[in-house]
Amino acid sequence: MATVVGCVNTSHIPSIGKALAHGLQKDPYWSPFFNGFPPIHDWLAEVKPDAVVVFYNDHGLNFFLDNMPTFAIGAGTEYVNGDEGVGTPDFPPFQGDEALSWQLVNYLVDHDFDMSICQDMMVDHAFALPLKLLFPGLSPFPLPTVPVSLNTVLYPFPSARRCAALGKTVGDAIRAWDSDKRVLVVGTGGLSHQLEGERAGHLNPEFDKQFMDSLLQENPDWLSQFSSEDIIEKVGTAGLEIIMWVAARNTLQGPVREIHRNYHIPISNTAAGTQAIAPFNLK
Repeated sequence: MATVVGCVNTSHIPSIGKALAHGLQKDPYWSPFFNGFPPIHDWLAEVKPDAVVVFYNDHGLNFFLDNMPTFAIGAGTEYVNGDEGVGTPDFPPFQGDEALSWQLVNYLVDHDFDMSICQDMMVDHAFALPLKLLFPGLSPFPLPTVPVSLNTVLYPFPSARRCAALGKTVGDAIRAWDSDKRVLVVGTGGLSHQLEGERAGHLNPEFDKQFMDSLLQENPDWLSQFSSEDIIEKVGTAGLEIIMWVAARNTLQGPVREIHRNYHIPISNTAAGTQAIAPFNLK
């Protein structure tokens, strides 16, 4: 059976791509963020994942206001990186893992998740940049991937409770897969930030840190007490992206341990966070 080796949640700010392209990792503005990754790189070198499932939100590349699925999953042979208007560097296509995709699709549908299944799907900065941060200097990206898109753009939004259930079902699907692959799960987006309106620039470090602490609990459903509207009030409209963190964390079973975390304010008006979590007894 396949194994979930752990999850990494991290911000996916578009300007990260420009910083990578211009080699600004040691720049004083950027170094507090990039310095959070070497311990995670070391851990990934130890656990050696064979595939990556990424929970992220599409920014208008595949879906727009006239067609916005709550949950969509890729089932293609590759995923081309597209620029949705923010100048993200052009990365080579990401390889798909069709066998894992269809394992997830079939298991999710059998367990009452009606997914939009995309055999032709592009990916944007929310998918591409975290993978480049976790596996730097590798082009094309060496591991097969499965993108899972969650709606954080158009009301009504999936609740934190529903996203936790989605993550648990994805984790169960991976563990039920007749394969010896080791799968890394990535959640992207957040933390608190708002990019428009009267509250543009809104940050909430106290809530962010309490949320990160909650993901270390064996039953990490702390965010589920809040409605989507409550979450937006606390972390801003764009901060709703933390539901991807909830989905990724809930793929893990039993007690967990924190590999590393990093939190820095601000990067491009965003509270930037990174947190790696692994099953307690997994070597």
